[in-house]
Amino acid sequence: MKKMNVVRVLKKIPFWILLMAFMVSALIPFLYMLATAMTPQAYTLPYPPILFPQSLYLNNFVEAWSSNHFSDYFLNSVYVSVLSTVLIILVSSLAGYGFARMNFPGKNVLFHLLMFSMMVPTLTNLVSQFLLIKNMKLMDTYLGLILTYLGTGIAANTFFLRSCFLSIPHALEESVVIDGGSHWTIWFHIVMPLSAPAVGTFAIMAFSNVWDEFLYALTIIKSPNKRTLPIALKMFQGQNLNNWSLIFAASIIALLPILFVYIIMQKQLIRGGIMDGMLKG
Repeated sequence: MKKMNVVRVLKKIPFWILLMAFMVSALIPFLYMLATAMTPQAYTLPYPPILFPQSLYLNNFVEAWSSNHFSDYFLNSVYVSVLSTVLIILVSSLAGYGFARMNFPGKNVLFHLLMFSMMVPTLTNLVSQFLLIKNMKLMDTYLGLILTYLGTGIAANTFFLRSCFLSIPHALEESVVIDGGSHWTIWFHIVMPLSAPAVGTFAIMAFSNVWDEFLYALTIIKSPNKRTLPIALKMFQGQNLNNWSLIFAASIIALLPILFVYIIMQKQLIRGGIMDGMLKG
């Protein structure tokens, strides 16, 4: 028995080495950014590269946060990203549930039309989306920007969640139907809780996409006080030229919300086998 366990461990060593290599390759750029951000006035990139800061110099973060309304742009992005993510999850999960668990006339035709829209490049839709938002008089408003984010990825988001919802056994819904439960009850109390790992992954992707989005924010938002963080970072880099310590400090601040969302959702990501044994007995 011990020999078999040793053999299993030895077989996993190449896999662990590969994971360690990926981890190191991902950490090195981040450590380099962090060390440079803690270097006073680094007008040239440190060479040879440094991976660990020589001191806990935090003035660059304070200066980046307080300069050029950076904090206001940060809060604007938090507002737009959180609201957009909530609406994207709500609309996409309802659409995915409808295509996965309900029958209605024209269901397959509508679903294939929705999938066909995924073949159209995003940039191709920019002009038509711009004209639509303009005709709706939603230019230079967060509502127009949020609706654009909501509609841009609705097809891919619906397809992703529909595939997840199809894996849930229909037998789990029978008791709810017998007790007089509606589709709203099934969606809220059965489908969404059982799909928590997929929804958690989806929430991270949706938030990251909205948080980092630049093109639509630049096209729709015109007022300086309404700008989001990606636009602010481009302006910040142009204004500070080669002051890499400030640029990297601002970039790290911009990464924090994504890390925060990942930390919140990680418990959902590691949940596995939630349906194991539910239909037994």
